[in-house]
Amino acid sequence: MQVSAGGLVSALMGVSNFKTMWVGWPGVYVEEGPDRDALTEALARENYLPVYLDPRTVDLHYNGFCNSVLWQLFHYIPLNLESKLSDTRTLNFQWKAHQEANRKFAEAVFDDYEEGDVVWCQDYHLMLLPALLKARYPKMKVGWFLHTPFPSSEIYRTLPVREEVLRAVLKADLIGFHTYDYARHFVSACTRILGLEGTPEGVEDNGSLTRVAAFPIGIDPERFQRALERVDVRSHIAELLNRYAGRKVMLGVDRLDMIKGIPQKLLAFEEFLEEHPEWRDKVLLVQIAVPSRTDVPEYQKLRSMVHEIVGRINGHYGTLTHVPIHHLDRQLSFHELCALYAITDVALVTSLRDGMNLVSYEYVACQSDNAGVLILSEFTGASQSLGAGAILVNPWNITDLSAAIGDALTMTEAERRERHRQNHMHITIHTSQTWAETFISELNDTHVEAELRTKHIPPQLEMDCVLRDFTRSKQRLLVLGYNATLTTAVEAPRQPKRHFDQIQAMTRVAPTVYNSIASLSNEPNTTVVVFSGSDKARLDETFGNLNVWLAAENGIFMRPPPDEVGDQEDWATMGEVPKKEWMESVQLVFDYFCERTPRSFVEARETSVIWNYKYADVEFGRLQARDLLQHLWTGPISNAPVNIVQGSKSVEVRPVGISKGLAMQRLLLAMAERNGIEACDFDFVMVAGHFLARDENIFTFFEGVQVKPAENQGRHLHHHQMHHRQGQATLSVLPETVEGAEIATASQLSGTSPGRPPTQTTQSNRRPARHSSAHTGPLLLHSHHRAYLREQAAQLDDRMQRRSIDGADGTFASDSDRDIEITSSRSAPETSYSMDSGPSRPSMSHSPLASAAPAASTTGGKGDSPPHQQHHPHSQQHPHSTRWRGRHSAEGPSANTHHAPTPTTSYSSFSSGLPRPLELPPLPMKLPPKHLYTCTVGRNRSQARFFVHGSTEIAALLAELADASSLGYY
Repeated sequence: MQVSAGGLVSALMGVSNFKTMWVGWPGVYVEEGPDRDALTEALARENYLPVYLDPRTVDLHYNGFCNSVLWQLFHYIPLNLESKLSDTRTLNFQWKAHQEANRKFAEAVFDDYEEGDVVWCQDYHLMLLPALLKARYPKMKVGWFLHTPFPSSEIYRTLPVREEVLRAVLKADLIGFHTYDYARHFVSACTRILGLEGTPEGVEDNGSLTRVAAFPIGIDPERFQRALERVDVRSHIAELLNRYAGRKVMLGVDRLDMIKGIPQKLLAFEEFLEEHPEWRDKVLLVQIAVPSRTDVPEYQKLRSMVHEIVGRINGHYGTLTHVPIHHLDRQLSFHELCALYAITDVALVTSLRDGMNLVSYEYVACQSDNAGVLILSEFTGASQSLGAGAILVNPWNITDLSAAIGDALTMTEAERRERHRQNHMHITIHTSQTWAETFISELNDTHVEAELRTKHIPPQLEMDCVLRDFTRSKQRLLVLGYNATLTTAVEAPRQPKRHFDQIQAMTRVAPTVYNSIASLSNEPNTTVVVFSGSDKARLDETFGNLNVWLAAENGIFMRPPPDEVGDQEDWATMGEVPKKEWMESVQLVFDYFCERTPRSFVEARETSVIWNYKYADVEFGRLQARDLLQHLWTGPISNAPVNIVQGSKSVEVRPVGISKGLAMQRLLLAMAERNGIEACDFDFVMVAGHFLARDENIFTFFEGVQVKPAENQGRHLHHHQMHHRQGQATLSVLPETVEGAEIATASQLSGTSPGRPPTQTTQSNRRPARHSSAHTGPLLLHSHHRAYLREQAAQLDDRMQRRSIDGADGTFASDSDRDIEITSSRSAPETSYSMDSGPSRPSMSHSPLASAAPAASTTGGKGDSPPHQQHHPHSQQHPHSTRWRGRHSAEGPSANTHHAPTPTTSYSSFSSGLPRPLELPPLPMKLPPKHLYTCTVGRNRSQARFFVHGSTEIAALLAELADASSLGYY
């Protein structure tokens, strides 16, 4: 067996503290039979596990895709121009062979793998291996290390299979590079090509973090020092010193490769001899060019070029007794190379692009006595490690390289020894053993951290369990998201290879999904709800003819299914119609940034505006998004009742108090009113969607967790303070004072005349709400909901008492009025509210009740306000002075009644004497239900119980459920 040449072999030979099994190609192909078994057994004794690849696969995989495509690209050599169709087909064959070779390696690993083993994949030949290993064993510890440079994203993106290769590598737990520059280029490629998020730790893909770090490789310096102590090596050193006596020896040891810069080295030496005639008989360059890939035409051409330059220099500057260049086209033995290192005065490493180049390390290890000078190319990875003691050069600048040769030959001994001391200290500390131990230790730590993160990741949804519980249940509720759940997610920023019509088709519901939903919605005991942030028109277009409940724009608008005779109701507003004064100014800001950010676009909906940059350059889009937020905070929304929702590649401005959990709570009440409480007693609930984090309270709502204003940010006031320090703005959001309103009594809900004074209720006899809601009020419900409210309110009469409101009472509008508005006050002074107070929105969260200060002022009549509010242009937006006035219907018993003035309290500071929250009737179902499946689609950082990879799995699940329903398996 013969040891291969190269820095990777040199480094890995120093790894000795691990029980290692080497998996690799043995260099020959042996047919199955006794000969292969004998070779396998002989290699196993040396801890080698062979992977037998047939000659065609080796040629297409190793010589083809690895060396002709990946190696060239990683060393900044452009891909060959494919001028013929056969060249394109050849590349396809090479890619398939590369995939097949990686599969062979994976099968070999599986045969020898035991739980707890660490699999360390080496170099660009096995970039697909991490994905194959993780597919079989998700908890396997997998690391991958690249021993070449990794190019900038602009170079790497020319690779035809760029996405497939990157995604396969990212399945590894830890990815290592020689230098920080290479790691930075890799993260940038993942960000710009895949649209993933780059962090200081690595690359994050929807909650899964792949650690990316720099691990400078080293050698085993003691191995070289032990070799120098051998008798035969010392004898060879003495022989070389005698032969080269009186001359300075310069040495170059390279593979005969295009990126090693051998021609540049020879040209610089030629210029040095031309400019310094005095050195022509005093200096000698020994160049060892180890042959590689001798059958490749480009390498044959390079060899001819090198021989031509060597012959020209020796012919011009040589004499009968001396030639300036000794050129060898062969590989030296290890001990011969150590002796040559020891007698060399100057080592020349002029690589045009090199991952690390360990020749420089080997030279320093053998120079303890001589303290020779190292001339090192700045394009090698070693330049970042040995740059302090070496002379760094740009090999493309022949003049500077020639000057560096002169400086090295004339350098004083003191400077030489100081430079050598720094380099020798580095190679003795950062050895190959240290490199391996550091990588393995970091891999173990990364794997532990990944396991800790996965504890917070929901498990994969098991369709068999869903199907079983679905068929056994009596009443089912299916709540489905629209975008990226029923449609295909189109998130990749680089989609020019797809036609626009294809992208548009991906954003539509597939016919199979549509048919499944249609089948499920026609089942009498199955209710289907489709939630979407999109507008009403899109949902109408897709599901307008189906028997499903639709919720558009994150639940602001709701449309029930057609009734029994097929009549379709109009869209209804779930809550108060938000103010829209801010939308025009926000639209202008978004349009401005849309012009500044190519491939970004603006979505204007009825109640929100979204700026999306998922097709733009990711890095530039994020910079623009930060700038956009600064513009919004300091301008259009500084005093507006809106929330900013930041998606992965979007910025949305929507009214406060909007979330899917809050809308689902209201939607259940509407279902109960329409279909009856019994029909809404769901014992099976499945909620699946690709929701933003702020909308995931729809998951926790079904768990029985109260939807709080703090979760949906349904606060009615936002006090923004912008502090400009050193040209940067920071946002401060202060908490609001008013958090709720009085619980309405049953008599008020049933329309009792306001002339009858309710009984005063003190804090001590107030009962806590058994079912409370976090509606941001005033709650606006359509007239067909009010009958249900009054029916449920009658059940509260035996539990609740009327409340006195300082001589005024709270009434609800009659059925003729479209909106229900609540006037709230207490015997103790409280804050009053106003529906038309601009950005002021009452929030319905719980808060402890305490005594409040006496009322500051009282006003009468609709539209009046306290004096201090009249003088302040933004008084109704101030967090310490908010009004909520009641409006009564023009019909009913109270139409012509003169009402008492509505009391108003203004607080000068935050007070704990806050009103009680509004309580809606109890929900018509038990929470959590007997069978609950909350599923996050594509986002594994979630509060859901289960995780689903994408819309394809949702489509398969819906098809299974539809088939089970149609066959009557319940």
